[in-house]
Amino acid sequence: MEKKSNTQLIWEFLYGCKRYFVVFIIAQLITSLCQMLTPQIVRSTIDNVLGGKESDFPAFVMRLVEKVGGFAYIADHLWIMAAALMAVATVQFVSNYFGRVYNTKAAESLSRNMRNRLFGHIQKLPYDWHMKNHTGDIIQRCTSDIQTLRNFLAEQLTALLLTVIKIAMGLYFMFSMNVKLSLYAMLPIPVIIILTVIFSKDMHAGFKVCDEMEGVVSSMVQENLTGVRVVRAFGQERREKDRFEAKNEEYTNLWIKVGHLMGRFWCSQDILTSLQTLLVLVLGAKMCVEDAMLPGEYVAFLSYNAMMAFPIRRIGRVVSEMSKAGVAIDRIAYVVNSEEEKDPEDAKAVPLDRDIVFDHVNFSYEGSKEILHDVSFTIPAGSTLGILGGTGSGKSTLMLLLDKMYALPEGSGSIRIGDTDIREIKTGYLRDNISIVLQEPYLYSRSLKENIGITNADFDLETIREAARAACLDETIESFSKGYDTFVGERGVTLSGGQKQRAAIARALTKDVPIFIFDDSLSAVDTETDAKIRAALEEKFGTATIIIISHRITTLSKADNILVLEDGRVSEIGSPEKLRTSGGLYNQIFDIQSGNV
Repeated sequence: MEKKSNTQLIWEFLYGCKRYFVVFIIAQLITSLCQMLTPQIVRSTIDNVLGGKESDFPAFVMRLVEKVGGFAYIADHLWIMAAALMAVATVQFVSNYFGRVYNTKAAESLSRNMRNRLFGHIQKLPYDWHMKNHTGDIIQRCTSDIQTLRNFLAEQLTALLLTVIKIAMGLYFMFSMNVKLSLYAMLPIPVIIILTVIFSKDMHAGFKVCDEMEGVVSSMVQENLTGVRVVRAFGQERREKDRFEAKNEEYTNLWIKVGHLMGRFWCSQDILTSLQTLLVLVLGAKMCVEDAMLPGEYVAFLSYNAMMAFPIRRIGRVVSEMSKAGVAIDRIAYVVNSEEEKDPEDAKAVPLDRDIVFDHVNFSYEGSKEILHDVSFTIPAGSTLGILGGTGSGKSTLMLLLDKMYALPEGSGSIRIGDTDIREIKTGYLRDNISIVLQEPYLYSRSLKENIGITNADFDLETIREAARAACLDETIESFSKGYDTFVGERGVTLSGGQKQRAAIARALTKDVPIFIFDDSLSAVDTETDAKIRAALEEKFGTATIIIISHRITTLSKADNILVLEDGRVSEIGSPEKLRTSGGLYNQIFDIQSGNV
């Protein structure tokens, strides 16, 4: 995947909304021009209409004045100048209105594009990428960082362009009236640029640290709210509160530090601008007294200087916002440039109702010791395999590799379905044909009907109920006041552990696929319900290959074969009857759970 530069990403984000920005800029140019014309009308009224001085306006302006009747006629009808001011103000109002409307359209379209792009890309990122990045930090990149970049592009960057144009217009009119005073007015500009260069590097570093710390705080909040029942169960509210306050204090102090830096930067600009305004005011008044400048020119010059004061200060503010936006686009680019899951060009869609073969599989998670060591076994098509082993023995890892949640590196063995290595099978096709219930069932904040039928939006209620019956959940759901329309709280917190597991099983059973995986998904249900679910599975999906991971011997008792893992190695494999007499780990666990010890 080709890494995109920040400029390329911004250009892509602007797709479909560039025309809105163009309209906005044109409208703001008209607005700025109207602002620049107003002092000229006031100047002409004072010097030409009332003062009787000759005009130095361009020929086309003088032709317009002559058509009205000349300055003498306008002096007797001052409402004409008032009408001119009203006309300019009206054009300014209309252009400013449309500019703001189209800027809002551009900004919201830009935000939509960025959110869609990030969310869509995140859906395609590998499972291990999500394991390495905190959820709270990802959310912050998709919300706060997008908002920062949106504000900069829609407000600060366009404002910078308009500021440059407004300063150029203002200087043009100022130089046309008095060159010497205009040069004095320009004195703070190079100083402000130098200060901006000096401060910008430190501001960028400060914003980056603050943004990263905001991600840490967001992750802490997200984890705490998600695990609120654990916090309450162990009475850790005070400890969690203290942890959050300490991290929040650190985050606050970072922003205060940046605030001090920005305060020094902005104050230095304000002092320079105030001194410049005072200098222009005093020198301009002196020139008027010495007849080196007309009163109308002086008033107009002060107006232009006042108009330019904020844009000049704004250049520095835009640079500080540019530092924040630079950090934001770097964090967004990290997500967009992360490598998506990809299949080989010749990836296949082969029949999956075949034997599953693990052949000398070795695997380790990034940065950890090896989890699986030379694991080899075969699951005949249509059979049921039980997997037993201690915590950390690699049971779930086997299934995550089979579902390609993690990619099996080259040289680490192979996993085949039939005669085809799963590396050569299309990932989407493979997962469409495997129905998996993970060790930790996840339910969305939706109704039970939506949670169970999430694999296909076209499922009718009867299909969903059939799956719920097989998972021994239908009667429980019917006992709820709203039945299948019962809303499930975040992560299923309104349900018991067994109800969540059965809902996840029902969701898996809505798919008619050749391979089913149940990763310790019956641990929270009683033995009677466990037996009913297994019987329903055998009846409903007798021809499918079923893999059941469990610590409970009774759950695995009806399996055709049982694989026993110890420290990531295959220690035993065979039928329950065979393993019962082998004297190995399976037999030891059987005796303990049967009360024979």
